[in-house]
Amino acid sequence: MSWSIEVDADTCIGSGMCAGVAPDHFELVDGYGCARQATVDPADQVVDAAESCPVEAILVKDAETGDVVAPEE
Repeated sequence: MSWSIEVDADTCIGSGMCAGVAPDHFELVDGYGCARQATVDPADQVVDAAESCPVEAILVKDAETGDVVAPEE
């Protein structure tokens, strides 16, 4: 199983929460959050980053099924 990570650049406000919570998976580039890799192994830190984003700009999905893993609705 693997997860895909999408960061909506139009929504992102560059708070840096994602990079602070999961620095192995996210970084700030030109003031905006970016996933270091588009597809990752499941990790709690990725979910935590998506859940802590103040504007919910991060979407984590199961790469096989497309089901949303985080943020929870």
